[in-house]
Amino acid sequence: MNPSITSTSSLANAPAPINRYSIEKLGEFQALLRNRLTDTQSSLAQLESVLVLGKEYSTDDTYRGSKLEEDGQATLEREEAAMMVARLRRYERDLFNALARIEQGTYGICRVTGLLIPEERLRAMPTATVRIEAKLS
Repeated sequence: MNPSITSTSSLANAPAPINRYSIEKLGEFQALLRNRLTDTQSSLAQLESVLVLGKEYSTDDTYRGSKLEEDGQATLEREEAAMMVARLRRYERDLFNALARIEQGTYGICRVTGLLIPEERLRAMPTATVRIEAKLS
């Protein structure tokens, strides 16, 4: 086999990973991810209860007064809460995916370059899958 020939995978032009994070570092990242997941799920539960309780105990559909501004404000707040729930659901999915990457041994490796994602980036955004350089190019 010719040593100058590389794999035909999508990362064929990318250098092989220099190394992987140690088991200890992966344990730290896993704890960070689990903490963020717990916080996210707590926020989701609170927002969803507000949405459900706000709907179940509301008299919006029975009162015919002229409180249009208040009705509009309540609707806006429910819509904002629903958008926040959707964002938190996506973040929750990303956290689960990051935990799965730890189990698979691919956490912290840029999916574009194959290089390690800097530890500082993973601490700030533990769901990151690409290095900043790859994201900007």
